[in-house]
Amino acid sequence: MASGTLASLFEGRPNLSMTQRAMYVAGGLGLAAAGAKPRPNLLLNVLAIVAGSYLAWSGYEGRCPVKAALFDGQNTPRLPAA
Repeated sequence: MASGTLASLFEGRPNLSMTQRAMYVAGGLGLAAAGAKPRPNLLLNVLAIVAGSYLAWSGYEGRCPVKAALFDGQNTPRLPAA
Protein backbone atom coordinates (compact mmCIF):
# COMPACT_ATOMS: atom_id res chain seq x y z
CA MET A 1 0.00 0.00 0.00
CA ALA A 2 2.80 2.42 0.81
CA SER A 3 4.50 1.83 -2.54
CA GLY A 4 1.25 2.65 -4.35
CA THR A 5 0.92 5.89 -2.40
CA LEU A 6 4.53 6.80 -3.11
CA ALA A 7 4.13 6.08 -6.81
CA SER A 8 1.01 8.25 -6.97
CA LEU A 9 3.00 11.22 -5.63
CA PHE A 10 5.48 11.07 -8.51
CA GLU A 11 3.01 10.32 -11.30
CA GLY A 12 -0.09 11.92 -12.66
CA ARG A 13 -1.09 15.27 -13.99
CA PRO A 14 0.58 18.55 -13.04
CA ASN A 15 -0.53 20.05 -9.73
CA LEU A 16 1.17 23.46 -9.96
CA SER A 17 -0.33 26.59 -11.48
CA MET A 18 1.65 28.59 -14.02
CA THR A 19 2.54 31.16 -11.33
CA GLN A 20 3.76 28.43 -8.99
CA ARG A 21 5.75 26.83 -11.79
CA ALA A 22 7.47 30.15 -12.56
CA MET A 23 8.27 30.65 -8.88
CA TYR A 24 9.69 27.12 -8.58
CA VAL A 25 11.91 27.57 -11.64
CA ALA A 26 13.13 31.04 -10.63
CA GLY A 27 13.72 30.04 -7.00
CA GLY A 28 15.41 26.80 -7.97
CA LEU A 29 17.74 28.45 -10.45
CA GLY A 30 18.57 31.16 -7.90
CA LEU A 31 19.36 28.58 -5.23
CA ALA A 32 21.49 26.54 -7.63
CA ALA A 33 23.36 29.69 -8.71
CA ALA A 34 24.01 30.60 -5.07
CA GLY A 35 25.34 27.09 -4.49
CA ALA A 36 27.71 27.42 -7.43
CA LYS A 37 29.56 30.27 -5.72
CA PRO A 38 32.70 28.94 -4.00
CA ARG A 39 32.36 28.75 -0.23
CA PRO A 40 34.40 27.04 2.49
CA ASN A 41 31.75 24.39 3.13
CA LEU A 42 31.53 22.15 0.07
CA LEU A 43 28.62 20.13 1.46
CA LEU A 44 26.35 23.20 1.63
CA ASN A 45 27.26 24.10 -1.94
CA VAL A 46 26.35 20.64 -3.17
CA LEU A 47 23.09 20.61 -1.20
CA ALA A 48 22.11 24.03 -2.59
CA ILE A 49 22.84 22.93 -6.15
CA VAL A 50 20.89 19.68 -5.75
CA ALA A 51 17.91 21.34 -4.03
CA GLY A 52 17.85 24.18 -6.55
CA SER A 53 18.01 21.78 -9.46
CA TYR A 54 15.17 19.72 -8.00
CA LEU A 55 13.00 22.82 -7.51
CA ALA A 56 13.67 24.04 -11.04
CA TRP A 57 12.89 20.59 -12.48
CA SER A 58 9.67 20.34 -10.45
CA GLY A 59 8.63 23.73 -11.80
CA TYR A 60 9.43 22.68 -15.34
CA GLU A 61 7.45 19.45 -14.99
CA GLY A 62 4.61 21.19 -13.14
CA ARG A 63 4.44 18.40 -10.57
CA CYS A 64 5.45 18.74 -6.93
CA PRO A 65 5.33 15.54 -4.83
CA VAL A 66 5.41 17.55 -1.59
CA LYS A 67 2.31 19.50 -2.61
CA ALA A 68 0.67 16.25 -3.77
CA ALA A 69 1.34 14.70 -0.35
CA LEU A 70 -0.04 17.68 1.56
CA PHE A 71 -3.02 18.62 -0.60
CA ASP A 72 -5.66 16.65 -2.47
CA GLY A 73 -6.70 17.48 -6.03
CA GLN A 74 -8.89 20.42 -4.96
CA ASN A 75 -6.08 22.24 -3.07
CA THR A 76 -7.61 21.44 0.31
CA PRO A 77 -5.23 20.16 2.98
CA ARG A 78 -5.16 16.44 3.65
CA LEU A 79 -5.92 15.82 7.28
CA PRO A 80 -4.67 12.74 9.11
CA ALA A 81 -7.25 10.06 9.75
CA ALA A 82 -8.62 10.08 13.27
